[in-house]
Amino acid sequence: MTLVITGLIGIPLIKKEDNLAEIIWNSSIQNEIHLEDGDIFVITQKIVSKSEGRLVNLKEVRASQKAIDLSKHTNKDPRLIHLILQESNKILRSNSNHIIVEHKLGFICANAGIDHSNVESLDTDSKNWYLLLPENPDYSAKNIREKIIGVSHKNIGILIIDSHGRAWRNGVVGTTIGLAGLPALVDLRGKKDIYGYKLQNTQVAVADELAGTASLVMGQSSEMIPVVHVRGFPYSLRESSMTELIRPKDEDLFR
Repeated sequence: MTLVITGLIGIPLIKKEDNLAEIIWNSSIQNEIHLEDGDIFVITQKIVSKSEGRLVNLKEVRASQKAIDLSKHTNKDPRLIHLILQESNKILRSNSNHIIVEHKLGFICANAGIDHSNVESLDTDSKNWYLLLPENPDYSAKNIREKIIGVSHKNIGILIIDSHGRAWRNGVVGTTIGLAGLPALVDLRGKKDIYGYKLQNTQVAVADELAGTASLVMGQSSEMIPVVHVRGFPYSLRESSMTELIRPKDEDLFR
């Protein structure tokens, strides 16, 4: 098996209402990538959020009393905490530096995925601009996929990823937050291992595995590679959603 991941060079800084599908398609041509059935584009959350106008200026946020109270136990601006609460179903943990939440999209992450790095301000006061996650990353991925299929006539997948921390481990890794046209989870239960033993519990988060691999090419700071092209994904493409990766609460021993 060969997996080839190619960063798309030359994608411009993304602004609100930019057509990501058109930009990615044109960039793939400029990078001399000829799409084939089974190919996948992995896209950073940042450019999806920017194209969807998810930039927020703290000057326009009025903190709730709950946010003000929580700010007394953290080192965060109460207006930022207000946004975190707004984007979350529930706060699970908090300390002086971090607020761990169940995001409205269902997954667990720090600070509701709200980001300040590589966020271009719309005025001279850059410290007040923050970027929220897309409202519906699965829908965003579906929309981009349909448009690229429309011009390429190839069956492709779209994966939208973000950088998340993990319980009990340091550092961030690329993690799936939305997808279309590729499996999120592959169920190997019932298949035999090399000794003929039938697997009992093995389910593979293949979308997250690809997200982490693609993130190595994209980088985490100033690399300016927000999209990568993937060829050789070892599983058949199919429809799926982010919900495949979210463990039901009654089965979650980590909460």
